[in-house]
Amino acid sequence: MKENTYEKLDLLRRELENMGSAAIGFSGGVDSTFLSAVAYSVLGEKAVTFTAVSSSFPEREREESIRLAGHIGIQQVFFESEEVDIHEFRDNPVNRCYYCKRELYARLKDLAEKRGIHHVIDASNADDAGDHRPGLLALTELAVRSPLKEVGLTKREIRELSNEMGLPTWDKPAFACLSSRFQYGQSITHEKLKRVEQAEDFLKDLGIRVLRARDHGDQVRLEVGPDEIDKFFDAGFRHRVVKALKEIGYTFVSLDLEGYRSGSMNEVIDALHSTTR
Repeated sequence: MKENTYEKLDLLRRELENMGSAAIGFSGGVDSTFLSAVAYSVLGEKAVTFTAVSSSFPEREREESIRLAGHIGIQQVFFESEEVDIHEFRDNPVNRCYYCKRELYARLKDLAEKRGIHHVIDASNADDAGDHRPGLLALTELAVRSPLKEVGLTKREIRELSNEMGLPTWDKPAFACLSSRFQYGQSITHEKLKRVEQAEDFLKDLGIRVLRARDHGDQVRLEVGPDEIDKFFDAGFRHRVVKALKEIGYTFVSLDLEGYRSGSMNEVIDALHSTTR
């Protein structure tokens, strides 16, 4: 690991120490688990994780977040944040994440203030600045800090440091909330979110590790890791998947031959921009 990475880690620790206390938005992903572990090592009980419970956060991930908070030893607080009840979010515009983050972190700030916690922090990293992430605007408006991004830690560096620290998330596949499975402009409902969750749970139970079940109305488009695509060319495996996903409620089941790529629904935005230049 490069010496510069350790310098960033030292800077992160100093920044957290200067805060004195921190409320951490915690999903149990690679970044928030790493940030929580470092914060707890620096601040002890003055570092508290907060996890939002909503239709877009799978039960599977919620249960894993409990195990990870226990592994770290940090306190975890759950709170309700049902963004689907916000009509701007439900309509699924291209800045959908703004309304989600605004709702979630406004509630988190209130909870933190009631506990006397002075700083609310999220786990965005240095790589997040280059993607379509309208939620970052909400964080700025609410004065939520992103210390991983501030010190310049990248996703690769966070994984390397997590491995060195013995965190089980060091090689965990990237995860985004279930709302990211829908094409912009396609309305999001509790029922649709549950259908996507059931589809992904079924595939994970079959051993698929990296995947997104992209919902296109009556069709589900499966993105899986490039090394897992070949599994679907086994007739028996493919039959089980198609049968199960049709029982869940999809009429058509397709496999994306490009495989999983982060933010593939944003490709529509990129294509629109390229045609209007």
